Amino acid sequence: MTLAPEAGPTTGRELKIVRGACPHDCPDTCAMLYHVVDGKLVDVKGDPDHPMTKGGLCVKLKNFPEHHYQADRVLHPLRRVGPKGAGEFVRITWDEALAEIKQRWTEIIDVYGPQAIMPHAYLGHQGVLNGLTSGDAFFNRLGATVAEKTYCESGSSTAWHMTVGPTGGLDIESMAYSTYIIVWGMNMTSTNLHGWPFLLKARKENGATIVVIDPVRTRTARQADWHIPIRPGTDGALAMGMIHEIIAQGLVDTDYVEKYTVGYEELAERAAKYPPERVEEITGVPADDVRKLAREYATTQPAAIRQGVAIERSRGGGQAIRAITCLPALVGAWRYVGGGTMEMPIWEFPTLFDKICKPEWIPEGTRVVNELELGRALTGELALDPPIKSLFVYNSNPVSQGPEQAKTMAGLMREDLFTVVSEHFITDTARFADLVLPATMQAEQLDIMVTWGHLYISLNQPAIEPPGECVPNSELFRRLAKTMGFTDDYWDRTDEEMLRDFHDWNHPALKGITYDSLKETGWARLNVGLPHERAPHKEGNFPTPSGKCEFKSSLAERGNFVVPVWRSMYDEFQPGEPIDPLPDYVPPLESPDTNPGLAKKYPLNIVSPKPHAFLNSQYGNASDKQEVQGEQRVWIHPDDAAERGIATGDVVKVFNDRGSFTGPAVVADIVIKGVVMANVGHWQNKASGNTVNVITSGEHNTLGKAGVYSDNLVDVAKVEDPAIAS
Repeated sequence: MTLAPEAGPTTGRELKIVRGACPHDCPDTCAMLYHVVDGKLVDVKGDPDHPMTKGGLCVKLKNFPEHHYQADRVLHPLRRVGPKGAGEFVRITWDEALAEIKQRWTEIIDVYGPQAIMPHAYLGHQGVLNGLTSGDAFFNRLGATVAEKTYCESGSSTAWHMTVGPTGGLDIESMAYSTYIIVWGMNMTSTNLHGWPFLLKARKENGATIVVIDPVRTRTARQADWHIPIRPGTDGALAMGMIHEIIAQGLVDTDYVEKYTVGYEELAERAAKYPPERVEEITGVPADDVRKLAREYATTQPAAIRQGVAIERSRGGGQAIRAITCLPALVGAWRYVGGGTMEMPIWEFPTLFDKICKPEWIPEGTRVVNELELGRALTGELALDPPIKSLFVYNSNPVSQGPEQAKTMAGLMREDLFTVVSEHFITDTARFADLVLPATMQAEQLDIMVTWGHLYISLNQPAIEPPGECVPNSELFRRLAKTMGFTDDYWDRTDEEMLRDFHDWNHPALKGITYDSLKETGWARLNVGLPHERAPHKEGNFPTPSGKCEFKSSLAERGNFVVPVWRSMYDEFQPGEPIDPLPDYVPPLESPDTNPGLAKKYPLNIVSPKPHAFLNSQYGNASDKQEVQGEQRVWIHPDDAAERGIATGDVVKVFNDRGSFTGPAVVADIVIKGVVMANVGHWQNKASGNTVNVITSGEHNTLGKAGVYSDNLVDVAKVEDPAIAS
């Protein structure tokens, strides 16, 4: 909807305000108001009427108009003219770009078949039309290799489905009514800023206690009532220890357990292996703190847990989330408004992903390659037949955000690999492209935004014309479909027609909400209960096979499977290796216990959390965000620094067998001894050489195939070379 025009305060020209919504991979999904004067975006503000956004935007969205007009933005199709990786391009036309794609892909298909072509996409942009799933239908129709998307949340979502089913769970707004809140593995003030005020409201009005469990004393931990530092990858042991103590101290809500859960006896038997003293040995959390946490959590109702994605980022991360997700049912927290746990409310949105992705178009027998193994796929380590001969990247920057950075770059350097990247800027990945295609930004395109952080659906309406020759993903894949000769009516629809088709507007959650009403209001809360009354599992009603919270999961019989984020995968429940039906602690891949030889060589564990001023690698090339975020720094505990003769400001090298990167050291006890931290998201051309994911393993956790970004051993050394140190 375009609101009534008003006079521009400084120019006297007419100001048009258009409703929009943030496109970023963030749980807040803010409602925005685009301010346009004479066809130019001059300001972007948060919608003051939106219950989550409340008029404020985060630091990442500061100067969002300027981001649209950034000087280094890609505005036209580009062809590589220099060596791969050099980032040297010349402008060409869309016709030339599409003709080259058709020629190269036709040649590849004729020799190797369509599976030699692989897409790579993730949540560089959210949205129903232009987000994670926007190209699935095209590549399924093409018969390309299916890209398994498990960058994040796949471990969490699989564990969640196994325990409580596809439910939105606890509403972030309902946490204002909680009296005990655990923020587990999440730095909310940097990555869920608009959710944090509900916790502060609970503390102010209800006297709620806020506990943060995190290896790092983050911005959020510093504002908590109690910060519990924990060794990375050991969250499952702490959760199992809490279950042990809740049972041992007689704090189980037996009525809730008997009526609304299955597998209690088996869970109790499993938890008996985790007395607080053993938990202390594993996690570093004192045994008395384990007892205290369990007691306070069980006896201070309504109690809430906000789960962070970081929990899944080790070999046992999925099982840790299973254990955490069992806790609310064990103590009956689900009975109350403000009680329970929150993973991803996305499951409440009636988006028709099968209509978007068209999984029925996938030819029988088409192979699947996990996106986290891109480097292995491109370098031949996976021994694929046929090999990958073309890569199409959109909404993603795998050189920066994927593991095994050195392997990915080596693969992208192959002269026989035809790489196409759709982008806003020449990113670390786009530097290796043969063709770069110009993509629109959010103020220039139409989309519906569903969210993984709250219960509001939003319509983003275009406020300005796309600059140059930029096109949204929806138009990009229309052009590619036409280029490849596809005649299906899928691509004949307008963006609006697609948005109307891709949602179940008759679903109870959308009662009273229509596409046309969203054009007027911009956003609406789903009809799933208001925050002050929402207690979705007060009487069970879990959407699991049993209808109950499953301490012992019936879905485990399928074998290891992936519940994909946004249901974007070719098959929601692909069977795999047998898995444990009960939650448990699974040790990290790289630790003194599981790999003592490696730990002797590389004694420090590294965590690479999201940055405060970037959104993953987005804005890593923006000078104003670089000023806020700072350069690629390495935080190290004073004891570890002293052993290595490192002082704050010294340039250090962080390294293991996979590679190394450098940056100035920050000696501080915000990280526990034995742990170093370096934020992900910095660009290679803005840092010294490689970035943090050069040391990251390409392995997966044991549930949902999520990455193990916090399950890597390294060492740190002071850089003595004066040229590098300067």
